[in-house]
Amino acid sequence: MLKFRQFIYAILSTISIVIFIFLISFTTQYKTIITTPPKKDSSNHQFTLLIGILTKPDKYELRHFLRLIYAAQSPPSPPAKIDIKFVLCNLTKPEQSIFISLEIKRFDDIIILDCLENMNNGKTYTYFSSLPKILPAKYDYVMKADDDVFLRLKPLASSLQTLPRQDMYYGFVIPCNSMNPFKHYMSGMGFVLSWDLVEWIGESVIPVNNTFGPEDKLVGQWLDGGKKAKNRFSNKPAMYDYPGTNGRCSHDLIPETIGVHRVKRWDQWFRVLDFFNVTKDIKPSKLYTL
Repeated sequence: MLKFRQFIYAILSTISIVIFIFLISFTTQYKTIITTPPKKDSSNHQFTLLIGILTKPDKYELRHFLRLIYAAQSPPSPPAKIDIKFVLCNLTKPEQSIFISLEIKRFDDIIILDCLENMNNGKTYTYFSSLPKILPAKYDYVMKADDDVFLRLKPLASSLQTLPRQDMYYGFVIPCNSMNPFKHYMSGMGFVLSWDLVEWIGESVIPVNNTFGPEDKLVGQWLDGGKKAKNRFSNKPAMYDYPGTNGRCSHDLIPETIGVHRVKRWDQWFRVLDFFNVTKDIKPSKLYTL
């Protein structure tokens, strides 16, 4: 029985590696696979946004899938420079260093923080507090997003266009039935901070002394404790959990969606991508029939 299990584990490990190599080779066939819209002259940008997707090193296939999803979306209008990065903590396996180095060489969309992978023990704090030290330039806004959320870049950009560039906190306010962004905090599915708040998180003693616990809730506590984020915006019903997954935080898919959270299974991804017709712009060709 032991030898049989070892055999099965070996087979599964081999299959995983083959899938990973296939995805790398598949995506490299696309000359313009990117996680940001095409670069334009900076004078045309109304604002800049960094979206940091917090994920784990071993989720290779999910990262490649998300790259395809965001590269397939039309450039946002109004003009906004949006950069999408995958945010990891320190690598712990030899194969991670090799495989993730390949991703960096091909896509240059990885941030590796000096932390241990965790959900409620400081990764969000490390993410925000590190950015002013490691980024070559400032952004107007920084977003923290989960890896099970589908973001629609154009509606997201439009929703941020007229908002303040200072002291701003944007997202989906918790509890689910609340419409008041000045009470409680924004859901960790995806929330946005203006750059001055990102800098404040890295400089203030308030966040650094309060990093253990549900991290989206802690962000709200930090901002309240520092009397920050005087400009707060909850974008309901455009941000929500996938239908039927989280009580009153969930509702049916709607055309005006900005973000759908808790998209974890392939059937759920199919339903979301089909509803929003993500592949509508595919060009007809004799090379394939869809």
